[in-house]
Amino acid sequence: MADLRLIVGLGNPGADYLRTRHNAGFWFVDALANAQGQRFSFDGKLHGEACKVTIGSASVWLLKPSTFMNKSGIAVVSALRYYKIEPEQCLVAHDDLDLPAGIARLKFDGGHGGQNGLRDIMAHLNHGKFHRLRIGIGHPGNRDQVTPWVLGPPSAGDEAAMLGGIGRALDVLPLAVSGEFEKAMHQLHSGENGLRPRRASGWV
Repeated sequence: MADLRLIVGLGNPGADYLRTRHNAGFWFVDALANAQGQRFSFDGKLHGEACKVTIGSASVWLLKPSTFMNKSGIAVVSALRYYKIEPEQCLVAHDDLDLPAGIARLKFDGGHGGQNGLRDIMAHLNHGKFHRLRIGIGHPGNRDQVTPWVLGPPSAGDEAAMLGGIGRALDVLPLAVSGEFEKAMHQLHSGENGLRPRRASGWV
């Protein structure tokens, strides 16, 4: 598969949303940037905040849309066009209700699964052929409680589990960036059979 050149974290901007489950994608790219001492800066033409990091031997752009979750596609498509990056070279990190907190899964292509950020990205691209990192946040058990669940902060235990999943995803990211996506996927998913303690470093 193609090397990754853009990693997008999905979330909502602003301090009110910083620690919410829905911002798990932001947590991922924040941890990645902070670990390398990089800071995001707003770029109007990208409709979001961006910075560049080095993963392995590759330079990779990180993006946090400032458009709110439901309009994430505007920022993603703008970044792809500006940097001349193909969708297949993009990884989108997002929260996932269908996975328990602490589980992170890589995949390529597929539907949006009701995730509104993915839904909007796919609407702008007219397809879903990009890489995804699904960060489990668990499910409240009742569909009527989904909105307050995703827009609320996780418990201390769930937050620690989510950060553990993010940490394990960061461990395999060099493989994914270099084009060895299947190997990264296998290593991440098989490593969850015996979840070892792992916490993403550099996260606020």
